[in-house]
Amino acid sequence: MSSLTYVNEAGAGQKHSDLCHYSQAVLLPRSIVKCSGQGGWTNSGDLDAEDVRGQVDLAFENVDRVLQAAGLKGWEDVYLVRSYHLDMESSYDYFVEKLKTRIPRHRPVWTAIAVPRLAFPSMLIEIEVEAFNSRS
Repeated sequence: MSSLTYVNEAGAGQKHSDLCHYSQAVLLPRSIVKCSGQGGWTNSGDLDAEDVRGQVDLAFENVDRVLQAAGLKGWEDVYLVRSYHLDMESSYDYFVEKLKTRIPRHRPVWTAIAVPRLAFPSMLIEIEVEAFNSRS
């Protein structure tokens, strides 16, 4: 698969890539970009296990950062969202609010999944997206 282009944004994205041996995004033919799940970590990789809303906010920012590193505008280019929630009860409604405020005139397809655990013990949310680069 060396003919594909893989992208890591500076900061936590590169840190996690080095630590866990994966890339944050891959550029596919036909202007499709697939992103790895983004957690609610700070740019240095820190997670606050007590702040689900803060993690949702940061996960949205991290999706933006990875898409921009891949040459896209950000959430405006997203056509598919998968969200993984450690506690659906505490994060789902706020996630919906974030979608409405972040992309008010755009409604990607979305699947929300409750899970028993995420990759890092302090993670409460993870967002995976696919996007289309209409400018390439």
